[in-house]
Amino acid sequence: MTRKYNFSAGPAGLPDEVLLQAQEELLDWHGKGLSIMEMSHRSKEFVSVAETAEQDLRDLMGISSDYKVLFLQGGATTQFSMIPMNLLRGKNSADYINTGIWSKKAIKEASRFCDVNVVGSSEENGFTAVPTQDALQLNADAAYLHYTPNETIGGLEFDYVPQSGDVPLVADLSSTILSRPLDVDQFGLIYAGAQKNIGPAGLTVVIVRADLLGNVVAGAPTMFDYKVHADADSMSNTPPTFGWYLAGLVFKWLKDQGGVKAMAEINQRKADKLYSAIDTSDFYANPMAVANRSWMNVPFTLADDALDKLFLEQAEEAGLLNLKGHRSVGGMRASIYNAVPEAAVDALIDFMQQFEKQHA
Repeated sequence: MTRKYNFSAGPAGLPDEVLLQAQEELLDWHGKGLSIMEMSHRSKEFVSVAETAEQDLRDLMGISSDYKVLFLQGGATTQFSMIPMNLLRGKNSADYINTGIWSKKAIKEASRFCDVNVVGSSEENGFTAVPTQDALQLNADAAYLHYTPNETIGGLEFDYVPQSGDVPLVADLSSTILSRPLDVDQFGLIYAGAQKNIGPAGLTVVIVRADLLGNVVAGAPTMFDYKVHADADSMSNTPPTFGWYLAGLVFKWLKDQGGVKAMAEINQRKADKLYSAIDTSDFYANPMAVANRSWMNVPFTLADDALDKLFLEQAEEAGLLNLKGHRSVGGMRASIYNAVPEAAVDALIDFMQQFEKQHA
């Protein structure tokens, strides 16, 4: 079997080493005679897997004991509701920055629970640049400030961490978590769907400062209370055990690569190569402000969109998969998460240059 290069935005590719280890252990995990998928989540064996995964994530991100790490279900989209349910803490409003589709979805859900103050927006520039810190109209009495560091669909990324003073900062890190170093202490809460840089779809990681727990809105379902999950070590009900196990393998793999600092060097090099290929061509274009170009999701258009279908067909024949842009924006999109090797980016650039020669 030949593995092809997968540029999917999510579910995204996983490291070959992780998949091979999971394959080797699939039927008989560590000589126990059963799969990890068949194992009780309360068994000492799986608890050990879970605890090791959490500690490895803490090591990778420098997460202190002031924070709880939760392994949940429901995707990042469920967090759009859980966040206001848990973090309003008696307040009536929250601040949000609107930089694209995922920000808008978060704003829509939060509006069910509180008054949403859109304190900064990229709408006026067509979502091609993020609002600067001094343009944010922050409210000192807001329950929290929410932003999306990287808009996966548009390929728009913050080049700074917003400063929110005493107001807890909340970030949807689904597409950038573990791609570079991050000072977790700047945040009240971080959340991330696993299916981009952590593991398979079905697992969601939440990193929440412990002092923010315990004041959920009245009437919230039990399973929407972060404290319930924190008190039960994410095992209040049966967790996504296989996803948690695979995430643990990814964390080990990241450590073997040298951690997030080493990954940042690789990721920046991958992104720089691809953007350079786009910028030095009259055939391809990227609309984002240079300072706000995403490292993880690189959208680009062809000079003649009538060639889009042919580009995708020939790319797939060349072993380059899932390059079609999101239906809402069109064009192409190469998602180059941690598990996408630098060789994949090199192969994509070679293909793009050959396609341009043939069709420019």
